[in-house]
Amino acid sequence: MERSRPARLGGSALLWAALALPALTADRLGLNEPRPAWQQAAGVAVLAVGAALSRRLPLAAFGLVAALSLTAAPALFTVSYGPALGVFALLLGLRAGRARPAVLCFAAVGCAGTARIVLVGVDPAPEWLVMTGMLLFGCVFPWLGGRYWRQSRELAVAGWLRAARLEDEARFAEERARLRERARIAQDMHDSLGHELSLIALRAGALQVAPGLAEEHRAAAADLRAAAADATDRLHHIIGVLREDDDEPAPLAPAGETLEQLVARAAESGLPVRWEPAGQGGPAAKPGGVAERLLHRVAREALTNTARYAPGAPVTVAVRGRAAGTSVIITNGPPIQERSRSAGGGTGLLGLRAAVTSVGGTFEAGPHEDGFRVSAYVPDALEQRSTAKPPGPAPFRHARRRVAVGFGTAAGVGVVLVGVAFGWYAYVEKHSVLEPAAYTKLRLGTPVAEVERVLPERDVNDPPADRAPTPEPGGADCRYYRASGELFVSVDHFRLCFAAGRLVAKDVVPRIGLSGEGREEYEVFSQ
Repeated sequence: MERSRPARLGGSALLWAALALPALTADRLGLNEPRPAWQQAAGVAVLAVGAALSRRLPLAAFGLVAALSLTAAPALFTVSYGPALGVFALLLGLRAGRARPAVLCFAAVGCAGTARIVLVGVDPAPEWLVMTGMLLFGCVFPWLGGRYWRQSRELAVAGWLRAARLEDEARFAEERARLRERARIAQDMHDSLGHELSLIALRAGALQVAPGLAEEHRAAAADLRAAAADATDRLHHIIGVLREDDDEPAPLAPAGETLEQLVARAAESGLPVRWEPAGQGGPAAKPGGVAERLLHRVAREALTNTARYAPGAPVTVAVRGRAAGTSVIITNGPPIQERSRSAGGGTGLLGLRAAVTSVGGTFEAGPHEDGFRVSAYVPDALEQRSTAKPPGPAPFRHARRRVAVGFGTAAGVGVVLVGVAFGWYAYVEKHSVLEPAAYTKLRLGTPVAEVERVLPERDVNDPPADRAPTPEPGGADCRYYRASGELFVSVDHFRLCFAAGRLVAKDVVPRIGLSGEGREEYEVFSQ
């Protein structure tokens, strides 16, 4: 639900207050080199603009804070703006849908930081490592976390929508199954009862022409044959109301009855039918299988139509096994007594065509020579398809897996780079420490060669020249050394200035929060 405008403004204000706190207190706690008041005010103002833009324009908000961090430190890492950089990167991943603009922004920040380190950096190698580690570990890592969070919420919403859709589909499927069951029952009644009524009419016709039958019995047999034919037509019209044209009728057959038994029962009823079983052309359909039941239905419908519309015509039912399926061919000759089709007929053949073609088979029905032929081919693969389970729904894990892989990769690379940068920082800081006892022994006018014997390997990378008690002597080469090996805190520094090959000045630069007490302490020991 969309938040109201006061709620959005209140959230932005709270975000700005939380991010401005370290920017205002880091200098006072000695975690940063002291900055002028106007720089602190400008930084807080930029954070306020970023908090205001973070909802509508998260990429612009992150870019502002990244530019502020680069301005404060070429290596991008500052206690004042580092938390804000990570928070805005997290909001960028959470609120921005596209990844390409964010990746381009990260690349631009990396290029700008590299250029600034090359131009104004004191020690480019470790500063570049710190900048790269901060970019990956403090920007890309939170951004990926935001994207993971965003996609998790989207997947949760999609999951609920999918669940609702599946419930609707289940209701539709239930209704569809009910309608299909009604159509199946109607089709089965049409085929079974129509076939049996046709056989009854066929038997009554044979009884009508039987020799030695009394005239009144012959008339009764004729009436029975006509009644059976009329019942078949009425059944056809009634069942047509229950059937649905777009439903695929189920290929059902009487339990246990095979094609050969169907043909034998029709022959016993007086239908002149000949059975031709499968030869050497290939295997026939599996007895009792889905394909065999569908072929049974095709043969039953064809025999029923022959008995109704071509009474007395010879019929041949042939089964041909193929390598990939089974065919049944029902062919009848010309009828002995012509009989026209009733209006509305032919739906049985249309239903057979739909049933056969729906499983990948072929169906043909039409005149053949002086009679009629019905041919149906059903593939054997129908058996496997009928028992195969439908594939399950596609899982919603691809996007989450991609984000998780990128998240883990960025975390690993960031940890390695930050570890290397920290190791280099610790090495440089530890090897730029001048022991206070050695400092007190130094005397002005001592040659440079003698002074360098007690100096550490390196001088500091970021000399605190702005905290020095006096300006550097003109034309002198001044070097700064740490008075302690403590890390991540402000410590006292020693400044040694050389000119004309001799030591011309030595001063103590007190740590943040002290005035001249530290300098006086070391000067007392040096006297």
